Formats: sequence, C-alpha cells, structure tokens
Amino acid sequence: MCFSARWSLYRRNAAVRQAVAWCNRGGSISAEPRINDRIRVPEVRLVGPSGEQVGIVPLAKALELAQEYDLDLVEVAANARPPVCKLMDYGKFKYESAMKAREARKNQAHTVIKEMKLRPKIDPHDYDTKKGHVVRFLKQGDKVKITIMFRGREQSRPELGFRLLQRLAEDVQDLGFVESNPKQDGRNMIMVLGPHKKKTEAMAEAREAQAARKAERQGVGHAEETAEEPAEA
Repeated sequence: MCFSARWSLYRRNAAVRQAVAWCNRGGSISAEPRINDRIRVPEVRLVGPSGEQVGIVPLAKALELAQEYDLDLVEVAANARPPVCKLMDYGKFKYESAMKAREARKNQAHTVIKEMKLRPKIDPHDYDTKKGHVVRFLKQGDKVKITIMFRGREQSRPELGFRLLQRLAEDVQDLGFVESNPKQDGRNMIMVLGPHKKKTEAMAEAREAQAARKAERQGVGHAEETAEEPAEA
C-alpha cells in the first residue's frame, strides 16, 4: 500500500481510535461530529466539497467518493432523515474553526480588575509612578482596586489612607470614577475605581492608534526613499 493510501486510512481511523480511548478511560462521549467509519447509517444525503447537492446515496458509495477525493465524510446534520454528510478535509476544518474561535476570544471584551498597592506615607515620586499605572489601566478600560497597606502605628491613622484615596480619585476623575468607596479591611483600606470608557471602546481606540502609527511609519519610510532617489540620480 502506498504512503498516501496509508495516510488516508490512518486519518479516517484516527477519530475512531480517539473515541475508543476515551471510552476506555471512562471519559464522556465526544461532541464532535461523526466522520467516515463512525457513521452507522445505511444511506446519507451527501453534499459535495463545493457545497453542491449530490443527493441521497448509500453510505458505502459516500465513503468511496470520500476516498476518491482524498477527503473525509463528515456528518453535519445527524438529526436529519437521512443524516446530512459533507465531503471535506476535517483536519483543515477543525484548524480553521479553532483559529476563528481564537480570533473571537481575542476581540471579546473582558473587564479585568487590576490591583495597585500604596502606603499611607508614600513618597511623591512613587505616588506619581503608581498613579501613572492607574491611568494606564483605566485607559485600557479595566477596573482598578486600590489598596492602602497600614503597618504598625499607621493603623491608628486611617484618615491618612482615606485622604490618599480621595486624592488619587480626584487626580484620575477624567478617566474613572469611584465604583466602591474606601472601606477598612483589616490592616488595609480598599477602594475600587471604574473606567468611564467601556472595554470595547478602549480596545477599538488602541487598534486605531496602532494602525495610525503603522501608517505614519510607512509614510515616513516612503518619503525617505523618494528623497534619496534624486540624490542617487
């Protein structure tokens, strides 16, 4: 048997071996569609590789066509009578579906709660650095949990932490608002800031800014090449 035939046979039986392995391990039945030899019906309504309707054919004939085209016979509508099957490259189909799902997850907006910790007697330079992080988080559309950590005698001066949280909220009021007012939690005082912009809006603006920077770099490079041409002439 030539290599291509062996590979085609291996690919068609791979799903069967995987299902048997899952059953032996006591796993749940796969939600994936049945393909090739896993299809157990006398006849199917066959759809060709380009979406053309072939019609109702015996299962053996459908499998023969799949082998002829070097494709898989995939059950796409199991509840139909007879079931609808399509000729396709199932491995390629799964890969493209995974890429689409990955792209959808990447574009999905998930609000993340970032955390920033400060001390009641924080140094002005450190405060500016921490505030910069808070500003960046809010611009990205994320919530920020601000935690003031008290140590030793600082626990008897909660007003220091309260004033610091109020100061920070006022400094970033253009980007966020106080979603959860300051409250004491053991040795800490916590406040939550929420962004004015939604996560989707922040992501869209970031993509637009990135595209603008890319276009600007390409424009500068083209201008430099145009300027060099007369010099070389």
